[in-house]
Amino acid sequence: MSKTVLLATEKPFSASARDQVVAIIKEAGYTANVLESYKGKAPLIEAIASADAVIFRSDILDAEVLDAAKNLKLAVRAGAGYDNIDTATAKAKNIAVMNTPGQNANAVGELVFGMLVYLARGKFDGKTGSELRGKTLGLHAFGMVGRAVATIAKGFGMTVYGFDPFVKPEVFAAAGVEAASSVEDLYSKSQYLSLHIPATAETKNSIGKKLLSLMPKGATLINTARKEVINEAELLEVFEARPDFKYVSDIAPSDATAATLKEKFDKRVYLTPAKMGAQTEEANVNAGLAAARQIVGFFEKNDRNFIVNGL
Repeated sequence: MSKTVLLATEKPFSASARDQVVAIIKEAGYTANVLESYKGKAPLIEAIASADAVIFRSDILDAEVLDAAKNLKLAVRAGAGYDNIDTATAKAKNIAVMNTPGQNANAVGELVFGMLVYLARGKFDGKTGSELRGKTLGLHAFGMVGRAVATIAKGFGMTVYGFDPFVKPEVFAAAGVEAASSVEDLYSKSQYLSLHIPATAETKNSIGKKLLSLMPKGATLINTARKEVINEAELLEVFEARPDFKYVSDIAPSDATAATLKEKFDKRVYLTPAKMGAQTEEANVNAGLAAARQIVGFFEKNDRNFIVNGL
């Protein structure tokens, strides 16, 4: 019996990436259903009801959506982070969840430096800015994106520090990155600090006044990770207390925090108008094709690589 694969992207892939994903699905003899640019949860609930597998991006697959997915066996997040799917409910329903680590890493890494240069040069306002060469950059977590950022940072002539309790010192050393002895040590050394931690029970609201106050004068925090890891109330306190502190983010804060940042601290803040980390043609293709191939491998060869919910 033919499988049905749903490509559900509230924020669509590029047309080229979408078409290549659909081609892989059809070549395997499966039916491809495409749901793009939808509004609200209802279209997703309707579309996922008949799917054997789903490819999704930042779409929310909560318990209500998964309850409607009566035939679903596999959900693949086209990207690294997967906190937008209820993995516990998926596991209880015997739905495997996969991600596609590393496929968006270079795109996010390049965005980090695009934002850094923009803010370091005063948003190109014609006044004197600052160079990145010779400055220190800290990487909070050293997964695929952190490693991509480190590679680019070395090209800029920056000194790079990293902290990740799950990474061995020799991995940092091989990348030309100095391992910080603790998270506090990392922040105290970093004129620029790039966040790459996932949103977990341990990390949510963990980036606040205690750590940010340790950063050197003129410090800049970069967030391409998750909104939830920032303690927004304490972030605003740091802005009030430190007129030298700057923040760039590809993750929209709450509306109230965004309004305060824009109204009171606009010269020291840059927020992308929409989430841009994976929005390159190359990243769209890489992540989408990886997801499609993982689905085919799962059904045809029982390939269970990249499963993240313990099935």
